[in-house]
Amino acid sequence: MSSTLAKIAEIEAEMARTQKNKATAHHLGLLKARLAKLRRELITPKGGGGGGPGEGFWRFTLTLNLLVLISTTSPPLVGKSTTVAAYEFTTLTTWPWLLDLPGIIEGAKDGKGRGRQVIAVARTCNLILIVLDVLKPLGHKKIIENELEGFGIRLNSKPPNIGFKKKDKGGINLTATCPQSELDAETVKSILAEYKIHNADVTLRSDATADDLIDVVEGNRVYIPCIYVLNKIDQISIEELDIIYKVPHCVPISAHHRWNFDDLLEKIWDYLKLVRIYTKPKGQLPDYTSPVVLPYSRTTVEDFCMKIHKNLIKEFKYALVWGLSVKHNPQKVGKDHTLEDEDVIQIVKK
Repeated sequence: MSSTLAKIAEIEAEMARTQKNKATAHHLGLLKARLAKLRRELITPKGGGGGGPGEGFWRFTLTLNLLVLISTTSPPLVGKSTTVAAYEFTTLTTWPWLLDLPGIIEGAKDGKGRGRQVIAVARTCNLILIVLDVLKPLGHKKIIENELEGFGIRLNSKPPNIGFKKKDKGGINLTATCPQSELDAETVKSILAEYKIHNADVTLRSDATADDLIDVVEGNRVYIPCIYVLNKIDQISIEELDIIYKVPHCVPISAHHRWNFDDLLEKIWDYLKLVRIYTKPKGQLPDYTSPVVLPYSRTTVEDFCMKIHKNLIKEFKYALVWGLSVKHNPQKVGKDHTLEDEDVIQIVKK
């Protein structure tokens, strides 16, 4: 571990000394590839009893079996708990729907302050809330993003639009469908050579960077939506609050006064992209108190049935649906019908 950290520090120092220009792009791309490989060793260490995570990791992740998992990841003492002690890492509690982790500090990705355990849990979440002090958000925001980046977490972004396929022979075949400002054939070949890849088809469908290509080659990046929760708005002016409201992915709140929690909950729901489906037993009114919640990407009637019980689809004959997904209320549909948010459904068995 110490040797890996030393190599990382050495490469980071060299990158800091190197001026960024077209002449150094090839060299910087090679250094970034080497750094990414070393970072991977920290994410998935080798040896040591099978290389699995330690006891602390499992203590965090035992609750990670629900559809909605939110990790509040922040520097210590920003007020994400309404009552905290005057020292770091007082938050060690988990709830069924909310995983509240200890604050992330600089060096967390390298293990400082139980950081690697914390960030490893964040990699499994559907949404990350980063709670920041509204009086000094930029410094903390940069630290946290850097730590998460180092652990392969990409916030509020999509996978790079790069096609990559390894081959047995034929060398490196590079195709760019648009002009490239950073990557050229030499840089691409040097990055792939660092991974001992000498035969591959690479298609750049956007103006890609060396980091984008490395992310694709590494293949272990996770892309997670993130909301920046700016706390302590009771300590700023209305004019400053108006500016904050224009910042992307941000929600201003006051945990002490419980201000603006409704906006935060609405944004959480929006970023999680969940769908509520209400049930209607035969001869009864719909149950609007306990909706079945599904991810937006899996909202067919069959998905709904599997969510209730796997045997329900075996007994399925058809369904009656009321709501935005149908033209008539009710409408008879099959198992492949796609449901919309707040539809009402009644399952008819064989």
